[in-house]
Amino acid sequence: MKLRKGDNVKMLGGKDRGKTGKVLAVIPSENKIIVEGLNMLKRAVRARKQGQKGQIIHKERAVSAASAALICKSCGKSTRIGFRTESKLKIRICKKCKNEV
Repeated sequence: MKLRKGDNVKMLGGKDRGKTGKVLAVIPSENKIIVEGLNMLKRAVRARKQGQKGQIIHKERAVSAASAALICKSCGKSTRIGFRTESKLKIRICKKCKNEV
């Protein structure tokens, strides 16, 4: 999986197409990511203790990693990710500007 936690991504499809956000979690077994503030879900939560109120919370749902593109730090564009090897280190690079991500 080419996306990592902390990356800034732009959504390519779905109801949040064109919006950007930070990757909060990566689920490689399902090829999904959780992006901050995108693909929100309303969830009703019951009161746990007496006197506490139930509420509706908003939380992020997982979205397919294929529907998100990395935003390059140097050129600021949404891009695909390539790899370059330097002395046994695998480095991610931007396919547009060829700089390290």
